[in-house]
Amino acid sequence: KWRTIMKQGKLTAVVAVRKGSQRIPNKNITPFGDSNLLEMKLNILKEVPDIDEIIVNSDCDDMLAIGEKYGCSTHKREAHYASSIVNNSDFHKHIAEVTKADFIFLAPTCSPFISVNSHNAAIDRFLSSEHDSLTSVDIIKNHLWLNEKPLNYRLDNVPNSQDLPDVKRLNYGISIITRESMLKNRSLIGNSPDFYELDHFESVDVDTPFDFFIAEQIYNEYFKNKQL
Repeated sequence: KWRTIMKQGKLTAVVAVRKGSQRIPNKNITPFGDSNLLEMKLNILKEVPDIDEIIVNSDCDDMLAIGEKYGCSTHKREAHYASSIVNNSDFHKHIAEVTKADFIFLAPTCSPFISVNSHNAAIDRFLSSEHDSLTSVDIIKNHLWLNEKPLNYRLDNVPNSQDLPDVKRLNYGISIITRESMLKNRSLIGNSPDFYELDHFESVDVDTPFDFFIAEQIYNEYFKNKQL
């Protein structure tokens, strides 16, 4: 379905970064590997042929300048939408409002290890379907509790962890959605969602200083001399 529309439509990747990162100050432009998280993400996205435009959306002039250096479009974000008082629903609606495209690919810098091949495969799967969104996930195999009760098993029959049900964790490393659904739902999940599983490496999410440290070790051990 969407492949037909794509002949005249547009798929835009939005790299939304801000200067007000709280847990890791300046996370997106702090030295990481041989460059930084923002530049790593732009290098990957520029190798994905189905992406028609890359927009760096930020309140930070330094990050916008990096986007320009890489030949990307830029959007100067209002301070309000770069603040921590804005929840995800309001933020996603805002991204849809300021991004003129048929399909929006929100590409976070905090997922640095997603390969070009995985980007291509996820986009092809989405464009070959009738789902209005596709979000990356990884599978959790842990004994989970909620409100002081087990969530995914029974206490009178505790399974081995490998036998627990496959619980999908949305890691948002890849999020593709029609702009129409993103506006209506104020979310990266549409009314008819699809999910794309990433392995443990590609699911790495750099959110805390500990995550940053672990991701650097992974990069140095596995990716430093390899093309993602």
